[in-house]
Amino acid sequence: MCDATFYEKLRSAAQGKDDRITVDCDLQLRPKDVITRKLVFAGEAASGVSLDCRGATLGSAKMKYGVSAPTVLVRSQKLPGSSGWSVPRNIRITNCKIIGNIRLTGLGPNGEAEEVRKSSLNRDHTTNAQRNAPSGIGLKNVSLEAVGTIPLYFGPGVTKSSLTNSTIRGKSAKTVIYLDAESAENVIADNRFSVKAGREVIAVDGSARNVISGNEFKNAEKGGIFVYRNCGEGGTIRHQEPRSNQIVDNRFVYRSSIVAYPAIWLNHRDVGKWYCKIDPRYPFGSSLDPRDRAIDNVLAGNRFEGAISPMVLNTERK
Repeated sequence: MCDATFYEKLRSAAQGKDDRITVDCDLQLRPKDVITRKLVFAGEAASGVSLDCRGATLGSAKMKYGVSAPTVLVRSQKLPGSSGWSVPRNIRITNCKIIGNIRLTGLGPNGEAEEVRKSSLNRDHTTNAQRNAPSGIGLKNVSLEAVGTIPLYFGPGVTKSSLTNSTIRGKSAKTVIYLDAESAENVIADNRFSVKAGREVIAVDGSARNVISGNEFKNAEKGGIFVYRNCGEGGTIRHQEPRSNQIVDNRFVYRSSIVAYPAIWLNHRDVGKWYCKIDPRYPFGSSLDPRDRAIDNVLAGNRFEGAISPMVLNTERK
């Protein structure tokens, strides 16, 4: 358990520009706490740590958030003088009110990061990305308020992580949850989405064997769950196909007679991919076959209420 000195530092105002604080001990907050320091769970030292906010708030509407400055960051660390990584596993974050965004990152913050791109030039990229990315990160009973940036990002290779029994509201200029390439076996279940999003609510991009179930999507005008694979954006080869995902028992609720993007769209990017030409020429992954390959996915028990446009679409390119 974190000691009193750490707790007081956590509750204090940031000194200078750096408002981050590294968490490597179990932490329980008081319900009325408002923590304005950005929390970082870094490397193996954070493995097994739990944070129970007990209703406390992380973040503030006055703070700035983004890819490089999330409210909560769970990340792997490159070992100095080595090609290896220190990886955080089995972290629990519960009962928090979070303003801003959460990011889980391994080799890099997104699919175009340099370490991710270099790894993608090898046949064992999926294994390498998953071995060196956070795993077993559980977010439960969280209330997350988006303030412009993507509120929850599962970076390349993240596995066995989850968001359950939670609520996401606010505004996102892009997606709400992004499951990036080579991630797998994650669970998004029993959540409520009421977000003004600039794109689909959940992007499954080259991510496999995930379970998306029991969620409620309110007015997902720009789309609900899109399953696809970027074919080489940023010069990174996407290896894993977005297959064997389970999208079941979700409820999509729309204002009466609204015309919306599909609630579930398989092979979304097969409609047109201008950036495939950036993909280097290798005999594997999206370099060999630029199609989305969103196949063998299970769709069952999903309900659609209110919209008049097609709710399920598959644009697979043969």
